[in-house]
Amino acid sequence: GGDKNERELLKSCYQTSLRLANSYKLSSIAFPAISCGVYHFPPEEACKIATEAVKEFIKTKTIPEKIIFIDINETIINIYNNLLY
Repeated sequence: GGDKNERELLKSCYQTSLRLANSYKLSSIAFPAISCGVYHFPPEEACKIATEAVKEFIKTKTIPEKIIFIDINETIINIYNNLLY
């Protein structure tokens, strides 16, 4: 519905995952387009939140060294590519 802090919760999901990956010294982490399936979060906005959370995180952390965005949906892959390249 968009009125229950969804954007902040989604951002927090990425931030928490990245902090855990850092604390466990994982060399890589992969993210699907979280909430874009059955939860129907708008893909463009979800991908923007994801990439912004990662860009913010890597300003101060170097682990994980590799952060991957994955999905099987070509539209979502294109959104990620447009945001990142």
